[in-house]
Amino acid sequence: MEDKKYKKIINSWAMYDWANSAFATTIMAAVLPIYYSAIASPAISKTQATSYWGYTNSLALLLIALLSPILGAMADFRGHKKRFLTIFVLIGITGTSLMFFLTTGDWLLASVLFIIGNIGFAGANIFYDSLLPHIAKKDDIDQISTRGYAMGYLGGGILLAINLGMIMLPDFAPGLIGDMDPGEFTALMTRISLASVALWWLIFTIPLWRNVKEPPRKIFKGEIDKNPIRAGFTRLAETFKEIRKYSELFKFLLAFWLYNDGIGTIIKMATIYGNEIGIGQTDLIGALLMVQFVGIPFSFAFGWLAKKIGTKNSIYLSLGVYTLISIGGYFMRSALHFWLLGFSVALVQGGSQALSRSLYGRMVPKAQSAEFFSFFSVSGKFAGIFGPFLFGLVSQLFGNSRLGIVSLIIFFISGSLLLTRVDEEKGIQVAKQADALAVQEI
Repeated sequence: MEDKKYKKIINSWAMYDWANSAFATTIMAAVLPIYYSAIASPAISKTQATSYWGYTNSLALLLIALLSPILGAMADFRGHKKRFLTIFVLIGITGTSLMFFLTTGDWLLASVLFIIGNIGFAGANIFYDSLLPHIAKKDDIDQISTRGYAMGYLGGGILLAINLGMIMLPDFAPGLIGDMDPGEFTALMTRISLASVALWWLIFTIPLWRNVKEPPRKIFKGEIDKNPIRAGFTRLAETFKEIRKYSELFKFLLAFWLYNDGIGTIIKMATIYGNEIGIGQTDLIGALLMVQFVGIPFSFAFGWLAKKIGTKNSIYLSLGVYTLISIGGYFMRSALHFWLLGFSVALVQGGSQALSRSLYGRMVPKAQSAEFFSFFSVSGKFAGIFGPFLFGLVSQLFGNSRLGIVSLIIFFISGSLLLTRVDEEKGIQVAKQADALAVQEI
């Protein structure tokens, strides 16, 4: 009976990856970047649209990076991880649903709505990830984290496939659209696809709301009567005072910041980069759809691989593949190249991120999981700020984006080198010692 209940909790938690990955696929990676470029024309050039899309990503991530540490500390103090998750989910759903109203010339409004949606998406992920150390058994954390990513690939891929079918209907079955102009029909289906993400996100978050309980609140001596905002800042101050104690955790964060900069930039800029060099919408979205489904078995495979060769070694392997992808992106000329690089990304994307999350989760004190996962989020978000910004800047300065894509190899190499300096076992012991001080549960 206990095992059945545990599986229900794990599956409900993993379903949130299914729910929110629709935003990552349809909004961040596939449909909105292409639509953004289309509605920006003829007001700005394609290269300018690529640059402005990079700046939009950077601003969205900067805002959540500034907010998340204090919100994470407050959520731990109040014992409200799920409540904070819900607030950000609703923010993201609101911004995404309003994308239905985007039409020609609305590239600035598209930027604003994307920023709102992305704040919701990224903010909710902080509190979603912070639940992982609470729900997972010690020996299962790699496998549960990779299961979440696999579910995300499947959920995001299914909705993207539906959206792709809607958008491409004039190409494959023109008779079904009647007398409607194909361009107008495609634009309408694109807007419906963007809004469909909000509904998908809402419906498939319900299992987490229903079945994953709020973790027990753990507090430290002297915190009982404090104002939650003041307590949040106090917790952050104490953490930074003891930063040497958490040296392994913060070394890992810096390594993650470096290599995730490259990963995040590839995810966010792939389609608009492909569009710039002349690859058609069918191949761009089709290849991304392929990534979703190929990524499912390879996410599970990385969970298995971590048991065989270790979590860190599995991450090194994925970063080596990403280095080759960046070099290949520089030479990309055709749709076939885009498909091959997409397949390569599918081999390692889910595994690299899932194992990073579980490795970090092992070294996090449970009493401060939201606070520390906010640092994890900030690390990723600052990576997301500089990667797309550099990509956009290089595009403007040189008139194309090929040098931008190849420059990402420095992030993968330097991140791997720093990861070799992380002592995982020492980090786990420090987390256990910190949790021993959080003796009062409410």
